Amino acid sequence: MSAVTDLLAVLPIISQPTAGAVLPVMEQFYTIQGEGFNTGRAAYFIRLGGCDVGCVWCDVKESWDADAHPRQAVADLVAAVLAHPGRNVVVTGGEPLMHDCGPLTAALRAAGCQTWIETSGAHPLSGTWDWVCVSPKKFKAPRPEVLAAAHELKVVVFNASDFAWAEAHAAQVPPTARLYLQPEWSRAAGVTPAIIEYVKANPRWQVSLQTHKYLDIP
Repeated sequence: MSAVTDLLAVLPIISQPTAGAVLPVMEQFYTIQGEGFNTGRAAYFIRLGGCDVGCVWCDVKESWDADAHPRQAVADLVAAVLAHPGRNVVVTGGEPLMHDCGPLTAALRAAGCQTWIETSGAHPLSGTWDWVCVSPKKFKAPRPEVLAAAHELKVVVFNASDFAWAEAHAAQVPPTARLYLQPEWSRAAGVTPAIIEYVKANPRWQVSLQTHKYLDIP
């Protein structure tokens, strides 16, 4: 089925004027997923504007103000996805769950796409997701029901105390969830050796690296 045929098939769904059918989009691009369980897979990223978590080490602080980014219709977002051969779509932010993701995921799934989300879990879960990656932040606690829906728990390690904090959240996700420890980029040289030793001692965890930064791709 061609991209044009895919889009025509879902137009009746994405043309309905519902809440969440227009979203603030900071950027969107086709790339390779660089971290976590789906590392190395082709994926289309939709980065939504707006975040009230405010991580001090955030590398996309320009995403925080939702009003600073143009609002785009779900129909246009799906059309952009279908212009590429990959059908994995990562919705990220900012904090994507500040918005109603239901219309977007419904349209993407109708077009044959896999829906993946990367969230801090600080807001109620909306939308239908094939993969939920929760990356909890100390600045605003994740909601228990979002942790319970996680397929992947990805904890960014900034200092030694983060290992105990990671274990506290691992106790709140399903036993089937994949567990990852990822060095904060600016502290990687200092914390990566500790992560390696921790995973060797606690092998239910895995190491996640931001491989897209090493590969110099978005």
